[in-house]
Amino acid sequence: MRRNADGQTNERGSVVNRMRKSFKRGRSTKKAMRETAVSWAFLLPSLMGVLTFFVLPFCVVVFYSIVNNPIQKEFVGFFNFERVFTNNAFRQAAYNTFKFSVIAVPLAVALSLFLAVVMESGIPFKSQFRSFFLSPMMVPIASIVLIWQVLFHFNGIVNVVGMYFGGPKIDWLKSDKAQIVIVVLFLWKNLGYNMILFMAALSSVPKDLIEVARLESATDSQIFWTIKMRYLSSTVLFVTIMSLINSFKVFREIYLLTGDYPYKTLYMMQHFMNNTFASVDYQKLSASAILMALVIIVLMFIMFITENRYGKDIEG
Repeated sequence: MRRNADGQTNERGSVVNRMRKSFKRGRSTKKAMRETAVSWAFLLPSLMGVLTFFVLPFCVVVFYSIVNNPIQKEFVGFFNFERVFTNNAFRQAAYNTFKFSVIAVPLAVALSLFLAVVMESGIPFKSQFRSFFLSPMMVPIASIVLIWQVLFHFNGIVNVVGMYFGGPKIDWLKSDKAQIVIVVLFLWKNLGYNMILFMAALSSVPKDLIEVARLESATDSQIFWTIKMRYLSSTVLFVTIMSLINSFKVFREIYLLTGDYPYKTLYMMQHFMNNTFASVDYQKLSASAILMALVIIVLMFIMFITENRYGKDIEG
């Protein structure tokens, strides 16, 4: 009888424990569902905005790129992409944009990182130099264009100084050297912001690792490349992406300096798209926009893969 009583007691206890566990699981499941619902409620306005202003317009662009026109809407496959590839203006714009990005973006990343390292070294007048490099962010775009016109006009300050030292007189914005002017303008505008990002990243590098490296007789170059650069990998990726995006936005300055049809070395993808939009050729415009988006996606994918391989041990 005692064994039966003990067995029944144990059985009742196990049933009670199972009920308690199932009750706790039910409570945790309800709590998780409630938290998920609240999270989606907060995300819903942003998702609706992204769908309305980004995803749906992009779907419309894809549709326009495979039809003959928005009225007849006849499927033409890749005909619009063939038109774009065989267009001389598109080729010139794509080449100029690619060349500008290849030159300007690495320069912006490397120079801003160099300036951040110099600022971190404790040079005198550090705050004054930082303010000097950040000042272009506070200058309106109209003032920037006016400054560059004064500097690089055919009778501008740069030519006056160059002729004083025996150099030739150059019409900078209407010559093969026109892209140099835009690269300098791009760097002048973006170095300060990128420098601040790198300075913030450098300040987050663990000091104890640097001290241990110095105790092991590591040089400053070894410390920079083996320790600091690993912690800077995510910031380098971010700065590169932002610089790449800003390199496509340089059309605004070029347009204000030179108009719709600048010298051939300044004719960018944005000029091509703007002029194509003005001619109401939506099919060619949509095809070129998709090609441009694909190139940017591929470049960003390569940068993310590189950063993931180089800095995954730091993030983990």
